[in-house]
Amino acid sequence: MSRKDYFNAPDAPTAQRIVPAVTAFILSSHGDLLLERRSDNGLWGMPGGVVEIGENIAGAVTREVLEETGIEVEVTGLVGVYSDPAHVIEFSDGEVRQEFSLCCRANPVGGMLRASSESLEVRWISPDELGSLKISPTTRLRLDHGFKADPAARLC
Repeated sequence: MSRKDYFNAPDAPTAQRIVPAVTAFILSSHGDLLLERRSDNGLWGMPGGVVEIGENIAGAVTREVLEETGIEVEVTGLVGVYSDPAHVIEFSDGEVRQEFSLCCRANPVGGMLRASSESLEVRWISPDELGSLKISPTTRLRLDHGFKADPAARLC
């Protein structure tokens, strides 16, 4: 299934529902960032996905990161809560959602790096490389917040 993200776009479709989701800001001990090139839109982003019934936030983060990247993580904090109604996601099956996303900080604790059906490519990326990658504006905002040492979570 493919998706198209709209952010402050006058031609964006109207959201039908709001969905709780998570993303993970993960730095290696060398300061590299774990990113995946998504199979649904070809853009680079942080691993993450929808929170499933019966899961807490940390459980959703650890499950999604492991499924999408092969890396085991420990959740250590919150970068921010992102629920801007100007960010709408349209899926090829006709669903249109406003995302309610919690971006968490996490540390890698094990696993083996690998791509999944949801990722075309998974890599540890140097912060210097970020400018050359195709990344959505909403992901760039989360990355900017993640790289700031401010321990307070943001509400966006």
